[in-house]
Amino acid sequence: MRSGKLSRTTKETEIALAVNLDGTGRAEVATGIGFLDHMLDLLARHSRMDLIVKAKGDLHIDAHHTTEDIGIVLGQAVKQALGDMRGITRYADVHIPMDETLTRVAIDISGRPVLVFRVEFPRDKIGEFDVDLVREFFQAFAMNAGVTLHVETLYGDNSHHVAESCFKGLARALRAAVAIDPAAQNEIPSTKGSLG
Repeated sequence: MRSGKLSRTTKETEIALAVNLDGTGRAEVATGIGFLDHMLDLLARHSRMDLIVKAKGDLHIDAHHTTEDIGIVLGQAVKQALGDMRGITRYADVHIPMDETLTRVAIDISGRPVLVFRVEFPRDKIGEFDVDLVREFFQAFAMNAGVTLHVETLYGDNSHHVAESCFKGLARALRAAVAIDPAAQNEIPSTKGSLG
């Protein structure tokens, strides 16, 4: 079982998180941020990883610290679960349609953290959720998982659909990239002989 379990406590947040890459898409998420709960639930569902997230943060200020710190811990837990990355497919890309929106996500589980995020939101808020925090989450995840991640919304008119297509795109790309390649299940997919 490829799993990771971490906790992180700062003056701003307290997070406990567990992930199983070989799960069924089960999610138990309580962040105090309704929209983020929704995004993490669908991230688990569409990646097929099991995800438990319990977070308490300084939401009386705003959702920034909690959202970013969950991205940090999720990235670290995924990296922990991948171990030496032996046998993984490594690369994946998807196009995700969400009604009028189309988003492309490509990932390389490379050990080289990079985020390219070309996404524009028609509005500043989705309910009470600041759309700038979508990028903050993706940045924190990519840097801490050690992945190269490209996210680009090609078009979209609805901010909720744009955000959801980004998270679903990450989910589907991650699902494919962490999958074990039956033809190379004992190999590390790099000419260097190591990743990370």
